[in-house]
Amino acid sequence: MRSPVVSPRPGMLLVATPALADPNFERTVILVLDSDEDGALGVVLNRPSPVDVAAVLPGWAEAASSPAVLFQGGPVSTESALAVALRDPAVARLPEGFREVDERFAIVDLDEEFDGSIEGVVAVRVFAGYAGWSAAQLEAEIDEGSWFVVDAEPGDLHSGEPEAMWRKVLRRQRSELAWVSLMPEDPTMN
Repeated sequence: MRSPVVSPRPGMLLVATPALADPNFERTVILVLDSDEDGALGVVLNRPSPVDVAAVLPGWAEAASSPAVLFQGGPVSTESALAVALRDPAVARLPEGFREVDERFAIVDLDEEFDGSIEGVVAVRVFAGYAGWSAAQLEAEIDEGSWFVVDAEPGDLHSGEPEAMWRKVLRRQRSELAWVSLMPEDPTMN
């Protein structure tokens, strides 16, 4: 089962198909943060690490959604941190140090000091590294059947059960993709 070739927009999800065997992306759900003619980048939403945000970025630990750990955002620049915020739709203006992804999500400048509250922000998740694609690479991977492209829901960013996200995102689709959520991790065990 393939997704039609779609140029994913910022704020959409890439869901790894069962055919994607790369261990960096097997059963991942990626929030697209940027996508244009030069390429795309996003962060893996369902790979929490055992490292507490407080151990690495103590000033941001209070803002981080539960589980307040670093998430493995992808295989690129794993020594750097990137944060994504879920925006409050009732607050039109982003705070200083935030860059809009779409009307729901924003990238956070972690060099800014967290003062205990951020007007207009519902949740923040911190990622070590990110996933990146060069020009036309992601579209080629979608065409070959490696990714499903689906709409994100606001709760995806700060899910309290990130390990269950792959199945959950597929299950809520109103198409044959919902059936893919039932596929066992090892099809030979079926």
